[in-house]
Amino acid sequence: MKLLRRSAARHEVTNELISIDGQPLNVSVRHGDRDPVPLLLINGIGASLEALQPFVDALDPSVTVIRFDAPGVGGSPLPRRPYRFSGLSKMIAGLLSHLGHESADVLGISWGGGVAQHFARFQPERCRRLILVSTATGTIMMPARPGVLARMATPRRFTDVGYLGESAASLYGGSARTDPELAITHLNGNNRSASPRGYLYQLAASAGWTSLPFLPFLRQPTLIMSGDDDPIIPLANAHLMHRLIPDSRLHVFSGGHLGLVTEAAELAPVVERFLHEDIVARSRPRRFRHWPATLEPERRARPRRRARLRRRANPASR
Repeated sequence: MKLLRRSAARHEVTNELISIDGQPLNVSVRHGDRDPVPLLLINGIGASLEALQPFVDALDPSVTVIRFDAPGVGGSPLPRRPYRFSGLSKMIAGLLSHLGHESADVLGISWGGGVAQHFARFQPERCRRLILVSTATGTIMMPARPGVLARMATPRRFTDVGYLGESAASLYGGSARTDPELAITHLNGNNRSASPRGYLYQLAASAGWTSLPFLPFLRQPTLIMSGDDDPIIPLANAHLMHRLIPDSRLHVFSGGHLGLVTEAAELAPVVERFLHEDIVARSRPRRFRHWPATLEPERRARPRRRARLRRRANPASR
């Protein structure tokens, strides 16, 4: 009986408001007992930590999972001023330190995937593995259709159930096309959305940001996951990141933008297998794939240069 109680205690969930650099963050931790390195989840724009509950429930309960609400979202109060990904990344590092963790495996979805990329690059010692779900490279990316972008500019879908039901299919794709109630359940029933100003701050945090210049320099083992029917983040963006991130792997699933929660039973095992693999350290980042081509003229010139030197050293051979 004592062993059962101890196991249950390890898998308990704690929720608290933690102040990091003066900013209170609503934090939820599901305590596991397998790996001392936790899995940190960074949610999409406007979504609170509760929206990811189906995915957390589908994960092995021995995995420690940390979730938090971004400033101005869910249970986290509005910040005093707008913030950028750089400031939020420092805040996440402070949160890990507060919870007693030197590093974490980081999973970011959609907007949170941009934060995860920034965190992996500029807080590399705090990120052991990187998982990017339904996300892209920021301002410079394969964009969604104008109608989809217009709907994303407002948090109305989080507060107006009728509007969400009408736009779920064209906005989220995947299973939302045949069952819009799935989107309503996950984004309205299971979510405490951002305030209008909190949503605006999230948009401002990513304005003008792009990960394209630094993706080839990421050293963490990286898993990229994307649905084949995602109107918000077209699949071409996942292929682009896969091409740029060294030794990354790409998993394309049948679904849309909300696949991590609507297809949680299918995708949680994919994430778990990646988390449990041995890490192969890389000493240096991979170069761009086309860079050797720029050296070809020089390589072709070297034999001619050697021939000229030989002729100068031996005038009789002219």
